[in-house]
Amino acid sequence: MAITYLKKGKTDAAKAIDDAEVSEIVKNTLKSIEDRGDAAVREFAEKFDNYTPNSFKLSQSEIDSLIQQVSSQDLEDIKFAQEQVRNFAQAQRDSMKDIEVETMPGVILGHKNIPVQSVGCYIPAGKFPMVASAHMSVVTASVAKVPRIIACTPPYKGTPNPAVIAAMHFGGAHEIYVIGGIQAVGAMALGTETIDPVDMLVGPGNAFVAESKRQLFGKVGIDLFAGPTETMVIADDTVDAELCATDLLGQAEHGYNSPAVLVTNNKNLAEETISEIARILTILPTAETASVSWEEYGEIILCDSYDEMLDVANEIASEHVQVMTDRDDWFLENMHSYGALFLGPRTNVSNGDKVIGTNHTLPTKKAGRYTGGLWVGKYLKTHSYQKITTDEAAVKIGRYCSRLCMLESFVGHAEQANMRVRRYGGEDVPYGKAAQ
Repeated sequence: MAITYLKKGKTDAAKAIDDAEVSEIVKNTLKSIEDRGDAAVREFAEKFDNYTPNSFKLSQSEIDSLIQQVSSQDLEDIKFAQEQVRNFAQAQRDSMKDIEVETMPGVILGHKNIPVQSVGCYIPAGKFPMVASAHMSVVTASVAKVPRIIACTPPYKGTPNPAVIAAMHFGGAHEIYVIGGIQAVGAMALGTETIDPVDMLVGPGNAFVAESKRQLFGKVGIDLFAGPTETMVIADDTVDAELCATDLLGQAEHGYNSPAVLVTNNKNLAEETISEIARILTILPTAETASVSWEEYGEIILCDSYDEMLDVANEIASEHVQVMTDRDDWFLENMHSYGALFLGPRTNVSNGDKVIGTNHTLPTKKAGRYTGGLWVGKYLKTHSYQKITTDEAAVKIGRYCSRLCMLESFVGHAEQANMRVRRYGGEDVPYGKAAQ
């Protein structure tokens, strides 16, 4: 295998130092919220967001007032995007069936898909007002019929962002709070005097939000560990450098630590993409952010073959993977570790981020090896049940159960089975002995 890095990003050791610093800050902040509740949330809101209203929870009149500030075109666009997300989420939900089967005469087994009872959705808005994140978390929770959906978003330039609030409201949030960062995630998970805790946290965020969810996992459920945005472009000579560069920088602008990787088997495309990125950074309004991401986290990997490109892509397991080659469906068939695929030059990651209908909360930091992204099924718990309806089945299962329990020396377990053999089969099974 001949893989060449024409450009590499920050080392793993340097990234680990950054992660350790974030972890310590999150740990101390969450402890303070757990100990001091609303007072700590207010303190951190003032410190990090310079925002301390009388109430962080928006009243219905405040929500209505903010929605009135959104233009009719923007409201139409929000509702169109939410319709796409809702339609796909509903199709996914419809594919998940409750089942009940009779596995042998008199033995009924089944499962039910039951929604999580309360969910806290985090909607980023500090650097960019992430309107689309409300669609992805709130709308899908609504389709799953979660009874209590609360949503938190930081203030944007000192006040609630009207478009984000509108998206939360039309998406189906039952409670809306203007709180950001660690203090929002901590308040939703741990609860305060004024915010009842939730059962599950969902939604993307910066490194502090992602680390907060990681530390709170277990106390509450989470959708997944969604860290900084990652993007990968897999391309060959069927596309040009301008397209590749645009798609890489389009995601690098998310933050200062957003990996963007080009994997290609064409050296000319690789070198021309480097030049195109340099050109675009001179005119991109978000270049101040994108240039740091590209300098510290951008990579260009040159491979000899499509098989090598596939192996590299699966190893990196990027959150977003754009495939623009002469064999896109081959990659679809053979890719196994990623967040979401975007196939062909006509589509792009922004489609998935904003409007096309698939969910944009996706696994990062190689989590695509073991989980997919947020979807309606994440809000559902599949619970099994069992029922024996005949004496004959109770005795037959009881005999097997009794012997298997004694095989493991679980006498008490065996007696649960023996009781049924005695009661429904009229057999005299000695206490502490296996039924025959």
